[in-house]
Formats: sequence, C-alpha cells, structure tokens
Amino acid sequence: MSSTAFITGISGQDGAYLADFLLAKNYRVFGLVSRRSVDTLWRLDELGIRERVGIVEGDLSDMSSLSRALERTQPDEVYNLAAQSFVGASWNQPVLTAKVTGLGSAYMLEALRLVGCPARYYQASSSEMFGKTVTPLQNEDSPLHPRSPYGVAKVFAHCLTVNYRESFGLHASSGILFNHESPLRGEEFVSRKITLGAAAIALGRADTLRLGNLEARRDWGYAGDYVQAMWLMLQQEQPGDFVIGTGTSHAVRDLCRIAFGHLGLNYEDHVTSDASLRRPAEVDALRADPSKARRVLGWQARVGFEQLVAMMVDADMRRLQTRGRQPMADRGL
Repeated sequence: MSSTAFITGISGQDGAYLADFLLAKNYRVFGLVSRRSVDTLWRLDELGIRERVGIVEGDLSDMSSLSRALERTQPDEVYNLAAQSFVGASWNQPVLTAKVTGLGSAYMLEALRLVGCPARYYQASSSEMFGKTVTPLQNEDSPLHPRSPYGVAKVFAHCLTVNYRESFGLHASSGILFNHESPLRGEEFVSRKITLGAAAIALGRADTLRLGNLEARRDWGYAGDYVQAMWLMLQQEQPGDFVIGTGTSHAVRDLCRIAFGHLGLNYEDHVTSDASLRRPAEVDALRADPSKARRVLGWQARVGFEQLVAMMVDADMRRLQTRGRQPMADRGL
C-alpha cells in the first residue's frame, strides 16, 4: 500500500520538487494551498504533476483548517515547507513573517498532536538561523544568531520542533537547509534575479542589473537534490536535525561571473552594486558542514555550482524566448 504525504507550501520551489520526488516513489501527495495561492501553482505545471496532486484549501494560521486537512488526508508524512521565505521582505513584513514562518509551525505541530495523527513530521529550518556566524562552517551544534526577522522566525519554528519531539515523542525532524536554487526559484531571490537578468541582457531586453552586496558568500546547491534529504530524514528510525548543504561557498560576484559567462558576456559590463539594495543587517558568509547528513542519511549534493547556474540561465533563456517573463513567484504560502 502506498504512503501518503501532506505538504504545506506545495506551490513553492521546494514543495513542487518534493511532490515530484514523492510521486515518483508512488506516494499519494496532498498539498495545502491558501485561497490566495490557488492560482500560483505554475511550478506544478512546469513539472507536469498538477493533476496528480490533491489540493487541500487551508491556512497555516488557522489550526482548525489544518486539523480538518489532517483528518481528511490521513498522512504518513507531513512536510511543513510553507513560509514567507524571502529574507529581504521580512524587514518590511516582520509580523506576517513571524505569523506564517514562525507561528505556522506551532499551529501545524499542535494540530498533529490534538488530532492524534501519527505522521512523521519534517520542519523546514534554514541556514539563516546561524546569521552572524562565529565559525567558518556551520553544523547542527553551531550557535544561532539570526540577522533578520525571517531568521528569527525560523529559530522559533526550529526550537519548537525540537520541543515537541522531546515533550510529546513526535517523530519530528528539521532540515537546516543552506541556500538551494533551481529554475523554479522566485525572481525576487538573488540567484534567479541574476540568471534572469543575464538572459534578458543577452537577448537585448535590458542593459544593466542592479544588485546589493556582491561579496556576500553562500553555500548554494540544487533544490532537486535537497528534497531527497527531506525524505530521507523521515525514513530514519530516530528523528533528528540535519544540516543540508554542499560544504562549499561562493560569492554573489561568482554567481554573476558564471551566469553571464555562460552567455559569453562579462558581468562587469552590466552589473552594478546598489547600496540601497543591501540588507539592514548583513549575513556575510554561510557554509555548511553536512558531514552528519552524509554519515547518517547517506546524502550528498550531486549538482555542482556551475552546473546549477548554467541550468538556471538556460531555463530563463527558454522562457524569455518562448513565452515572455515567468510570472512572479509566490512565497509558497
């Protein structure tokens, strides 16, 4: 008999890739979608799986709708991916970010407990929790020092997941994912902003690209790889927390160089740094130590940085050439 998965944030990048991954394993897949996000399922269309996913209308801030969704779908696994996930917007929308990214996890965990649902639970934690790092690499025991309302909300959700695991015996695991990108990434994120900008410039539709801090360094991987790690966590006999990343980092400037170079362009001719686009509190560098994931889960990233960037540039070139701009992505709510 096939297993059943329930995914919040199924309209986002990770939710779409996870749904595709689970369907390939013969799961029955249901996804929570708020009324305001019903028309933002283009990622499922891109992967050709929209008709194979059961859409459940609900709200992550409404525990009664979550309880009804759990009772209706009877999942074996719950993946809580929904969030206001754009770090930059969290300074302008700190209350919304806290409500969805932070408290949303409390509603989901409490719904699981009150309904008595025995499902295994995955919480999408984030490298942004580390923020102002004190070590060159971050692992599961590294101190947390978030530098944005988004990071703060993720710390709350992460710690609450640990608390429910320890207090109520839930099989609850958190994936502390470092930056993971793909052609399904929203245009507001710097990676996609760069690849789309490079494609537009190569096609003569733009001339310049304004970015913030070109020296910020991140550990970038492919989202399609990372959803496998989510699934692997819920297959373990014992739950736990796992850092997921490549173990290497690159500057935003490197991403520009590779993206523009893939199209035969010199990024220095087109990219400018605009101080107004910098974060109020910068996170200078993040780099994962994924050794626990390799040891316990047998997981490691497969798609390299240059391959990832080229994949995204090629996808944006196709979009611009065949059907214009991709609609602005939702936040996976």
